Amino acid sequence: MIPLVLPSAVKIVEVGPRDGLQNESKHVSSADKISLIERLAAAGLSQIEMTAFVSPRQIPALADANEVAAGVCKLPGVEYSALVPNLQGYEAASKAGVTSCALFLSASETHCQKNINKSVAQALESFQAVSQRARADGNRLRAYISTVFGCPYEGEVPIAKTIDIARSLLALGVEEISLGDTTGMGTPLQVARYLAELFAELPPERFACHFHDTRGTALVNSLIALQSGVKIFDTSIGGLGGCPYAPGATGNLATDDLVYLLTSMGIETGVKLAELTAITSWICQEVLQIEIPSRYAKAKLAELTRKDLVTITP
Repeated sequence: MIPLVLPSAVKIVEVGPRDGLQNESKHVSSADKISLIERLAAAGLSQIEMTAFVSPRQIPALADANEVAAGVCKLPGVEYSALVPNLQGYEAASKAGVTSCALFLSASETHCQKNINKSVAQALESFQAVSQRARADGNRLRAYISTVFGCPYEGEVPIAKTIDIARSLLALGVEEISLGDTTGMGTPLQVARYLAELFAELPPERFACHFHDTRGTALVNSLIALQSGVKIFDTSIGGLGGCPYAPGATGNLATDDLVYLLTSMGIETGVKLAELTAITSWICQEVLQIEIPSRYAKAKLAELTRKDLVTITP
C-alpha cells in the first residue's frame, strides 16, 4: 500500500451562495439567499462567499447583492466575503459591510476577455486601486485565477502563466489565491504536475483549489491536491454552479461530497455533514426545484426514505 501524506485539517470555502446561484435560471429571493448563508454558517462553514458586487446586466441573479450582504445575521468567527470586479464593486461591498473581498481574472487571455472584458495585464492593473483601498481599510483580499488547468477556448494553459499572475497578486497584497478548474478539464497527473511546479516557486499555504466536476474528476483532483500540499478548497453546497462564460461548465465540487471524503479519511473540516444534507435538500428540491447534483446527498436522502430511518446522520 502506498502511504498517503495528508493534512490533519482542511478549510472549506463555501461559494454556493455566489458561484452556485449565479447561473441558475430560477429566481431565488433575497430572503432565501440570506437563509442559505445563515444555515451554512450554522453548519460549521467558516468562510462563505455571499454574493458578487457586479453589474446586474452581467449577472442578473446577483442583482440583490446589497440586500443579501447587509441582511445576513453574521456569526462570530465566520468570514463572509463577496466577489468584486473593480474599485467600484469594492466600494459597494464595503458600504454593505463586507470586510473580505475576492478579485477575479483568468490564466488564459481569451477567457479573461470574455469573462471580464479585460486582458490579464489590464485586470492586474485595475486591481492596484482595490488593493490600496483594502489595505487602507484593513480588509482582506482573496483572488481567483480561472482556467488554470484548461481553457474552453485555448485548451491547456501553461502553468507558467498562473505562476506569473500569482506573483503579481501576492505582490498586491492578496492573502489567498484560488486556482480554478473552470470547466473541469484538469486531470490528476496534470494537477500533480502543475501544483509541483507552482509550489516550487510559491508557498502552498497561500493557495486554494476550486474544482468543477464537469468530467467527473473533481474529487480525485482534490485528493491529488491534498497530497500536493493544498489545505484550502472551494466548494458549493449540493454541487450547484457553473460559469456563464465557459461553455459546458457544470457545477462546482459539492461541499457534501468533499466533506464526506475528508471525514472518511479522518481529516477535520469543522463542518456538520448531516446539516449539509438538510441544506442541500432544501435549496435544491424546495427552492430551486432541481435534481440534486451532489452524489453524497442523493445517496443519503435515498437512505432516509427507508421507514427504519428517522433522522439524518452522517
